[in-house]
Amino acid sequence: MKYPAFYIALALVSAPSAQAVTLRIADQKGNMRAEMTAAHQLDNLSYRIEWAEFPAAAPLAEALNAGAVDAGIIGDAPLLFSLAAGSQVKAVAVSKSVPAGLAVLVRPDSPIKTAADLKGKSIATGRGSIGHFQALKTLEQAGLSDKDVSWRFLQPADARIALSSGAVDAWATWDPYTALAEVTRSGRVLVNGVGLSTGNSFLAATDAAISDGEKRAALQDYVNRLAAADRWANSHVGDYAQTLAKIIGFPAAAAEKSFSRRQSHWQSIDDNTVRQQQETADFYQKYGLIQKTLDVQPTFYRGLKVAQGS
Repeated sequence: MKYPAFYIALALVSAPSAQAVTLRIADQKGNMRAEMTAAHQLDNLSYRIEWAEFPAAAPLAEALNAGAVDAGIIGDAPLLFSLAAGSQVKAVAVSKSVPAGLAVLVRPDSPIKTAADLKGKSIATGRGSIGHFQALKTLEQAGLSDKDVSWRFLQPADARIALSSGAVDAWATWDPYTALAEVTRSGRVLVNGVGLSTGNSFLAATDAAISDGEKRAALQDYVNRLAAADRWANSHVGDYAQTLAKIIGFPAAAAEKSFSRRQSHWQSIDDNTVRQQQETADFYQKYGLIQKTLDVQPTFYRGLKVAQGS
């Protein structure tokens, strides 16, 4: 199998026996690994974890679709595109958070003051990303259409440069990139995702991993550890931010701002989450990003239950 060029193997965590099952976990900007490391939730594993880091959800989804990884964290929009492409991937748990870090950014000195001012301007984002969703929702709320702006579909690092250089007028992105722009005063939030986005992110796993009994058991343990790490991080924001900053290479202030406003928690898949995902799918079809009506039910797996602790 040819691994995607953007696949980066980071580390094997813990040292169980050579016969132990290995979970290949995909992460975005080190978020899961940082949280679990800081909370000591990677200690005493009965299985191995092989980490791979990606700059955004789109390449992570490609790695999942290719079977290069077993599971990874992914936003609601990329999960839909994966389903539309016929991938054998399912969401096994959901992270609920406040989407304050999902935002349309402009330069600090930009004359753009309201969403309506975006008419005739250029917006950088990842095609089909949660940033793209945020941009479309922002335009719709302002009475504009996707045809009222020009689009530059770029990865986050390139989009950041494009905004800074003036090559684009706005950048629709997410944390920790939003927080980095704010603390370095290289970007100003025009509109954030509160009231526009569900704030859902998912732990998605391949059908092959779910159907493998040993990997499924490891995934069940992993989601419980992930939920426990989230609870710890929410009560130790400063400590967690230091670990996150080191892993992602961002200033500690950006890491802390990014996490503290999320107020995130992991839970099992429920009917409300499925309903929200269906609404997102219908929104994307409305704008032609998904060509046909999607029933999102098949992309959820309810066999894993997230333990809720104190």
